Amino acid sequence: MLLGGPFDKNSTILSINSGAGGTESCDWAGMLSRMYSRFAESHGYSVKTIDILSGEEAGIKNVTLLIEGPYAFGYLKAERGVHRLVRISPFDANKRRHTSFASVDVIPEIEEELDLQIQESDLRVDVFRAKGAGGQSVNTTDSAVRITHLPSGIVAQCQNERSQHQNKQTALKILKARIYEAQQAKKAEELKQQDSDKKKIEWGSQIRSYVLHPYNLVKDHRTDFETGDSQKVLDGGLDDFIEAYLKFSANK
Repeated sequence: MLLGGPFDKNSTILSINSGAGGTESCDWAGMLSRMYSRFAESHGYSVKTIDILSGEEAGIKNVTLLIEGPYAFGYLKAERGVHRLVRISPFDANKRRHTSFASVDVIPEIEEELDLQIQESDLRVDVFRAKGAGGQSVNTTDSAVRITHLPSGIVAQCQNERSQHQNKQTALKILKARIYEAQQAKKAEELKQQDSDKKKIEWGSQIRSYVLHPYNLVKDHRTDFETGDSQKVLDGGLDDFIEAYLKFSANK
């Protein structure tokens, strides 16, 4: 009953974007990427990095993960929103407390052909050299692909497949899923039935806080579920939070 959505049984495309705050936020985005990878592995899901932009000093600016397995989207849709971290910064010589933000977006991987009217003329395809950690080129050919849907401004890119053709196919699949998700959100908004967690992501509207100093606490602000075992959560122990969210959504 809790996983009865039209795409809940599907695999998922999960994107993490660091917020304002430079290295601190990039490190937080990297921690979240590790957390979701650990969660996926503990459930027998496979994790594939589709696209990644590393931080200048540490962590990542943004990353897109393909998490494959039954009901990956149904579970991880609970993670969509802004995540807030409070800790003593390892990058601050004065050991001051810092607050960092990162946003998480979760959409289903849709294998079946969608009824989407996408004209070839509406797409701009850019190719470029894939970048590795620190920004260095990881190949000598323009194999990475970025596709922009001009009418909506929605963008998808892929750099980790072996060929430009494979990168284009993967980017196009992600683009279609994102366009579909945007269309569904628009329909729901028109009907005034859009879920509150689908609202525009803004700093200050965090769904969950992870406090590592002066005490340990992870609290979900939608369900009020919380735990003092922050390390377990950061190691991928999200099941209790996800179950609480699914029950909360079912009762709304």
